[in-house]
Amino acid sequence: MKAPELLAPAGTQRHLEMALAYGADAVYAGPPRYSLRVRNNSFRDETALAEGIRTAHQRGARFYLVINIAPHNDKVRSALRDIEPLVALGPDALIMSDPGLIMLVRERWPDLPIHLSVQANAVNWATVEFWKRQGISRIILSRELSLREIEVIREQVAGVELEVFVHGALCMAYSGRCLLSGYMNHRDANQGACTNACRWSYQPVSSTQDDTGDLIPVSQEDGEKQVLVEEAGRPGETVPMHEDEHGTYIMNSKDLRAVQHVESLCRMGVDSLKIEGRTKSPYYVARTVQAYRRAIDDAVAGRPFDRGLMDELEALSNRGYTEGFFRRHPPAEYQRYEAGTSLQGTRQWVGEVLGGDAHWLDIEVKNRFQLGDVLELMTPGGNLPFRLMALETHKGEPIEVAPGSGHRVRVPRPPDVASLEHALLTVDLAARRN
Repeated sequence: MKAPELLAPAGTQRHLEMALAYGADAVYAGPPRYSLRVRNNSFRDETALAEGIRTAHQRGARFYLVINIAPHNDKVRSALRDIEPLVALGPDALIMSDPGLIMLVRERWPDLPIHLSVQANAVNWATVEFWKRQGISRIILSRELSLREIEVIREQVAGVELEVFVHGALCMAYSGRCLLSGYMNHRDANQGACTNACRWSYQPVSSTQDDTGDLIPVSQEDGEKQVLVEEAGRPGETVPMHEDEHGTYIMNSKDLRAVQHVESLCRMGVDSLKIEGRTKSPYYVARTVQAYRRAIDDAVAGRPFDRGLMDELEALSNRGYTEGFFRRHPPAEYQRYEAGTSLQGTRQWVGEVLGGDAHWLDIEVKNRFQLGDVLELMTPGGNLPFRLMALETHKGEPIEVAPGSGHRVRVPRPPDVASLEHALLTVDLAARRN
């Protein structure tokens, strides 16, 4: 059993460096105009992308350039002009979804590897075979596949790499092909500007029909709340649109966590396991990469799955976890109907380690922590929990609380810390509550 590539998100250069430090084999990023990530994306020009590609290659990792929008004519017209200087930077592959752009890129750069984006919705072996014949070197399979379906594709089609998402946000639409954000507030998800309208709270409103038959809002006394949905083929079977006094989040999907299936995916010969999250924090990247790196290494070495990895991923804020479509589940396993906000997680990122000496660590505070908290020093070499028994300002003055973002403090250095590079500080929220 060979180890699949661990592929991590890189929304910024900082994310990229954390991903590589904690064990990623490759990263993916792209310019906002073409890569479906307008927000929290620092790779906006050639200089930033050149630095990212150079950093990845210097550390023996691969850098995949994302060009996966659904382009209208104006972007088709400018695409090759804008992509040309980026191709010259030497990315290891382009991630693309649009057949037209793929055709144009292959004509211009016939030897450049192209990975088919999940946006292209490859869900069967025949589709994978089709794209293989077009010269595509890797297919990123749709998220809506079961383990058995992935296995059949691997058995049916040889000579092309397969990539599978194992962690991160899920979409209520088919692998991200959603029009809701564009309809609600004119920001098109297929152009990278999704506002996650599916996760908003929707309140039922009293209504009545006007003379044309359209529903119009009225006061509670004059109308009825439209709170039930009935499918025509199932008369009498109604679905409530109103969950509680807070409204409904009926389209709000849970987050994918499939670390428990890493061994199965390795065994069936999947070539790359992918983490979603280019707009998440550097802490998210470090924590997820660290967990999936261990899961891959354990699977390849023949060690049993460590269920503690699932607990480690609970440390992150999330919308409730599901293992997605890998196995059949009731609908409630995919959706989080009761709330639109994320669950806090068992741990919170509270600081970034700037350096230190033999006795103290210099911390840039991200979130509040205090004396008595159980902290964890996260490093690429391992994680060290300790209880905070002393705390100082950066000038050496004793304090009891690190107030929050914008402050610099010092905490005692735990023993046996070999390196502080890329180290992060977290707090155990469960221990604080207890």
